Amino acid sequence: MKIAIDAMGGDNAPKEVVLGAMEAVKHIPNLHITLIGDQQTITPILSETSNIDVIHTDEVITAEDEPVRAVRRKKNSSLVQMAKQVKENKADACISAGNTGALMSAGLFVVGRIKGVDRPALSPTLPTQDGKGFLLLDVGANVDAKAQHLLQYAIMGSIYSENVRGIKAPRIGLLNVGTEDKKGNELSKKAFQLLKQAPINFVGNVEARDLLNGVADVVVTDGFTGNIALKTVEGTALTMFSMIKQTFMSNFKTKLAAGLVKSDLKGLKDQLDYSEYGGAGLFGLAAPVIKAHGSSNARAIFNAIQQACHMVEHNVTPTIQTTMETLQVEGEEE
Repeated sequence: MKIAIDAMGGDNAPKEVVLGAMEAVKHIPNLHITLIGDQQTITPILSETSNIDVIHTDEVITAEDEPVRAVRRKKNSSLVQMAKQVKENKADACISAGNTGALMSAGLFVVGRIKGVDRPALSPTLPTQDGKGFLLLDVGANVDAKAQHLLQYAIMGSIYSENVRGIKAPRIGLLNVGTEDKKGNELSKKAFQLLKQAPINFVGNVEARDLLNGVADVVVTDGFTGNIALKTVEGTALTMFSMIKQTFMSNFKTKLAAGLVKSDLKGLKDQLDYSEYGGAGLFGLAAPVIKAHGSSNARAIFNAIQQACHMVEHNVTPTIQTTMETLQVEGEEE
C-alpha cells in the first residue's frame, strides 16, 4: 500500500502531517508513505524513516492562491507533485490538508475522473448521536448540480459506505426542505425520481434537523447546499462548546463541576469531531483522493491515512467505475 501526502498542506504543516504519517506506518501493516514538501523542514521532525520517503520540493500552493491557476502554474508544488505520484501509479492514493479548490483541480486535471462520472463529489463523514456517523455529499466540489449528478453521488456514497464503513444496504436520503415526496425545488423533485428508481436503498427526503440523529447513512445534495449544511454543523458544534466552557468557567462552583465532568466533555467533543472519521473523500476520481481538514492535527492525518488505505483495500474506485459502466450500458439499452 503506497500513499502520497502533501506534507506542506494545512495550518499545522509540516509538523502534524509528519507526526501523523509516522503514527500510521507504526500501526498499518505494509504501508509505505511518500511525503512531498520541503525536506529541510520535514527531516528534523521525521524521527521514524522506516517506510517513509521524502520527495523534496520548495514550492507550495497557499490558501490564498486561485485554485485552477495555481495547479497550472505551480507544477512543482507539493500538492501537484503528490497528485502526480498517483497519476504515474507510484502511489495508490493521496492526501492533502491544503487548499481545497486546488486539490479538487489537481484531482480533475492530474489524477483524472472515472469514466461515467460527470462530476466528483467532496464527501466528509459527519457525526451522529449513535456514534455511527453519516456521509454527506457533495459539500462543495460543485456548487451547481443536475439531478443526474445527485444520482451519481448517491451511488458512489452507497458503494463507499458499504465497502469501507461496513454498512449493509446503506440508507440513502435526499436533503430537502420537507420529508414529503413532492417537496423541494425542481432539482430535488427530479433527483427524487431518479433515486427512487436507482439500485440503492433510497429512504426518501430528509430534513437538515434530523441529520445528526442518524436519519440516513448517506445524505445527498448539491455542493452549495451541502457546504452550507457542513459549515452550519461545524459552527454549531464550536459555538456550543464555547458556550459550555463559558458557563463552566463563570464562577468557583461551576469550575469545580467542570473538573468533575472534564473527561466526559472531552469524550463528547471527540464524538462531534468529524476529523475522527477521516477526511473528505473526493469520490469519482480515478484513485482515492482525500481532503483532510485544514486544521488537522496528527490524529486527524492518521485517520485520513487509514481512510485512504481502506478505500484502496476495499476496491472502492474500481467498484464505482464498474457500477457506472453497468448503469451506462443499461441506460443505452433502454
